[in-house]
Amino acid sequence: MNCLRVGSGPTLVLVHGFLSGLAYWEKQIELFSSSFDVVAMDLPGYNGKADEVGLDSVEGFARYVLSRLDAMGIEKFHLMGHSMGGMIAQEVAIMAPERVVGLVLYATGPVGSLPGRFESIEQSIERAQTEGTQQVAYDTVRTWFSDGEDDPEFKEGIELANMVQTQTYVNGLLAMAGWRALERLDQIEAKTLVLWPDSDRSYLWPQPESLWQGIADANLAVVPQAAHNTHLEKTHIFNMLVVDFLKSEKVKLRHKALVKAF
Repeated sequence: MNCLRVGSGPTLVLVHGFLSGLAYWEKQIELFSSSFDVVAMDLPGYNGKADEVGLDSVEGFARYVLSRLDAMGIEKFHLMGHSMGGMIAQEVAIMAPERVVGLVLYATGPVGSLPGRFESIEQSIERAQTEGTQQVAYDTVRTWFSDGEDDPEFKEGIELANMVQTQTYVNGLLAMAGWRALERLDQIEAKTLVLWPDSDRSYLWPQPESLWQGIADANLAVVPQAAHNTHLEKTHIFNMLVVDFLKSEKVKLRHKALVKAF
C-alpha cells in the first residue's frame, strides 16, 4: 500500500520527507482523521514505492502529488509537508495557489542546498556513491532525533531509510540541492503555519525565519528541545499546534473564499 485515505471532513494531504514514507505519519493519522479527510502517500522511490527510482527534482515531486490528488478527484485541500516534503509542499502551493487552503511547513525551508546542515549535501552524495547508503543514512537519521539512535522511533526510521535505493538517495539530495523558493515565497497565497523544532540540525533558524517573513500570511510555532522529527518526539504538542491552526477562523475563511471563487 503506497497511499492511505481515511477520515472525513476537509482534505488534509501529508507529504513525507527524505528517506521516509507515509508510515512516518502514523501518530498523526488517527487523530487527524477524526476531523479531516486525511490523504498520505509514499513518494516515488520511498517505502511502498521503493522499487522505483526516486525523482531528482522537487518540481517533479510536486507534479506527482498534484496528479495523485487529481486522480482522487480532490480539488481543494490543506497541505502539510515535512523536510523535503515541506519543499514539495511549497512548490505545490506555488504551482496551484487556488487549491491549497491551509499550509503547514514543518522542519523545512526555502533554500534546498540546506546551508548549515550537519554535513553538506555534496558530502552526503559523495559518501553514498563511494560507501553505499547504509552508513550515511544511519548518520542522517540519527540527527533527526534528540536522543539519536536511542530514540524508540529510530529503528523504524532507519528501516525506512534502508529501503531506499542508492540512486533514489542521490536523486533526493540532488532534488533538494537544485531547488530554491526564497525569491518566490510571495507567490504562496495559502494561510501558512511555519513549525520549527529549535534543535533541528537539518534546517537551521534562517530557513524557517525566511518562510515566516517571506510568506504574506504566515504564523510561526517553535517547539523547544525538539529535533527534526518533532511529530514523533513530541506528538501531543505537534498535533495540537497543527489541528489548532487548521481549525482556526482565518483558515476557514480562506476555504470559504476559495469555494466561492471556484
